[in-house]
Amino acid sequence: MKSIMITGASSGIGHATAEVFLEAGWRVGLIARRADRLEALADRYESAVPLPADVTDPDGMNSAFEAFGHLDVLFNNAGLFGPAGTIDEIHLGDWAEVMQVNIGGMFIAAQLAFRQMRRQDPQGGRIINNGSLSAYVPRPNSVCYTTTKHAVTGLTKTLSLDGRAFGIACGQIDIGNAETELLEKLKTSQPGTETMNVKNAATSVLHMAEMPPEANVQFMTVMATTMPYIGRG
Repeated sequence: MKSIMITGASSGIGHATAEVFLEAGWRVGLIARRADRLEALADRYESAVPLPADVTDPDGMNSAFEAFGHLDVLFNNAGLFGPAGTIDEIHLGDWAEVMQVNIGGMFIAAQLAFRQMRRQDPQGGRIINNGSLSAYVPRPNSVCYTTTKHAVTGLTKTLSLDGRAFGIACGQIDIGNAETELLEKLKTSQPGTETMNVKNAATSVLHMAEMPPEANVQFMTVMATTMPYIGRG
């Protein structure tokens, strides 16, 4: 049975992706802070492994990875949008929180996955980072989120390069306007926002994960067809 760990698995894209992988017969490690939601998913699927942890806590994350064992894929998904506003309106504490989760948490998860994949037998695996259309075309008033997502692209490229010697592939999925709890806030502030079913994002992650070892989806963009991605702003 193939195995995947998913961060941010208690809601949104992470939760939907966990369900898709569990239905496909994968062993799925569920990482998030809300243990009750992970347990509820584990009650429905025998191959779901709840691993309550905060992605910004190195010790907690290390314990989760050690408990899970052999790892074929990491879906590095956990993140937050942070406050909306121009840069002069952003409190430094809010900036630091978004950096800590979106970059620090993603770094910690990638580091632990890379270490596991490098030392396991057979060696290798795949890391899929959740980027964003904001890594290319920002929304207005999104300086914290957009900065982190540009950094995720740099992380993806570096992991792709450094992982070659160990059979570790890394790709990035950039998702636009999937229907999640996070997007509900955007729809409230921006009526008429075009969206797509979150399962379209989840099945795209499954496609990337099921590529054979000699192939890699380096970057994939999946989005609501009519959202203003090209030339938005």
